[in-house]
Amino acid sequence: MPAEPTDTTLILGGPRLPDGRTVDVGLADGRIRAVGTPGSLLPRPGPRGHGPRGGRVVDLTGWLLLPAPVEPHGHHDTALTAPGPPPDPATLPHAPDTAVPAPPPGRGGNSVLRRVTEAALHHLSHGATAQRGHIRVGDPAGLHALDAALRAARSLTGLTDLRTTADAGPLTGRAAADGRALLRDAVAMGAAALGGLPDADPDPAGCLDLLIAAADDHGLPLDLHTDAGDPILLDRLAAAVTGHRPGVVIGPCTGLGRLAPEALARTADRLALAGVTVALLPQGPCAPLRTGPGGARGRAGGDTSRTPPDTAPLARILRTAGVRVIAGGGALRDAANPVGRGDPLEAACQLVSRGGEDPVHAYHAVSDRARAALGLPPVRIEAGFPAELLAVRGTCLPDVLSLAYSRLVIHRGRIVSRTSAVREYCDIGDGAATELPRQSTG
Repeated sequence: MPAEPTDTTLILGGPRLPDGRTVDVGLADGRIRAVGTPGSLLPRPGPRGHGPRGGRVVDLTGWLLLPAPVEPHGHHDTALTAPGPPPDPATLPHAPDTAVPAPPPGRGGNSVLRRVTEAALHHLSHGATAQRGHIRVGDPAGLHALDAALRAARSLTGLTDLRTTADAGPLTGRAAADGRALLRDAVAMGAAALGGLPDADPDPAGCLDLLIAAADDHGLPLDLHTDAGDPILLDRLAAAVTGHRPGVVIGPCTGLGRLAPEALARTADRLALAGVTVALLPQGPCAPLRTGPGGARGRAGGDTSRTPPDTAPLARILRTAGVRVIAGGGALRDAANPVGRGDPLEAACQLVSRGGEDPVHAYHAVSDRARAALGLPPVRIEAGFPAELLAVRGTCLPDVLSLAYSRLVIHRGRIVSRTSAVREYCDIGDGAATELPRQSTG
């Protein structure tokens, strides 16, 4: 029997769950309070002199209810910087500008803050109630972008949980002292995780050792950008982080797909044994071109000299070996990908459509496994779990991964975003266009 709904403040009426059940779900105080059969949680008359028992009801008949997805690998500081025609200020008051990804201190401060905020809200509108943003520290901007991202995260409290990863570098060579000082300052400012790009450092192994030591010293997660095409460096990483808490993530690891099958199998086994999580970006590269060792040019996380391998088969291979695999969006309309969507369901869709994963495992890669990688508590649609939910118009998981326009996003038990879509057709059978009735669409 479901719990009495007297303490619920929001009731989701009639959504379907991925296992096929149709239920009512009662939410209160940021948690799921009750899950019952359809109609069992609806408000009913209270005692004489009192109002109805139960809370506000949202009819979700025809919708699929899911644990909310996560964006585990975003680049909020460079988001919305892709070149293009200037937007009309009258129609887009918070229009993204075309400032460089990391403007110097004192210049473009509001633009970085606005872009980070707008990017976070964009991810939220797609369902991401928690996000990890990789923010570059160093170069001419120093800690400017990180400061903007931390301010944006505070302003978004109650809408989405935005966590920042400080991507520092280089940490060896002539600029080592500055890089290490910025890393310490980033921790003091409140970065939630440490990151970097060992592949582009003058001494990749030395950079890796420094980042691991800093994460251990401060008790922070480690989230590294790597092409992962060097088995020797990956072996060193696996050996160094085995047993590391609270966790290690590497991505986007496009180089893994270029390894010979035997080398990939050995590397996958080492990563699984070390407990390393691999973050794939099925929508494409995640950072603009940067200068690597010896002046080599390549993407921060991928070798652009070759066509990137399909990440979907790679996801299946790694998962079969026992590696925790998650998927993120990466670039959001910046120099790396001017059409990046920032949509977790799109990332899951591509894991399926490119031939590697089934819909259930693909959605796990952007939801529960991604939540675990960020150190967040699990979410299940059962009483007692956090009310971090996404409702999508549709009947089953393949349905919503294929076509998911209408969405309702719940964070901490509150509806924080709603997107509605309507499809219209036109009848031209008699030679004259006649508008047909509107029809809701997924």
